[in-house]
Amino acid sequence: MKAYIFLAAAIVSELFGTSMLKASDGFTKAGPAIGVLMGFASAFLFLSLSLKMIPLSIAYAIWSGAGTAATAIIGVLVWKEKISTATLAGIILIIAGVIVINLKTEVDK
Repeated sequence: MKAYIFLAAAIVSELFGTSMLKASDGFTKAGPAIGVLMGFASAFLFLSLSLKMIPLSIAYAIWSGAGTAATAIIGVLVWKEKISTATLAGIILIIAGVIVINLKTEVDK
């Protein structure tokens, strides 16, 4: 369970770092630029801690899939970006892929 808490912290940190990347305006704003560095450093730290107990394929699938889907949602809600039907379908497919990978791993145990 602790490993999944680390993985959740990695996802949140990555989302923060990515949001700060947008806010940094090409690294021209110091505060958000520092936020990028802190967010991604934290994300990799927490991801590395989760990898002590979660297989790489599972951890990375969850981290990247959840991060991609949540980043798209943040883009719409925070940054007022438009979302297309194709983008929404892609997010659903990412989530489905993560579920399939996790189910396959559980069957193999």
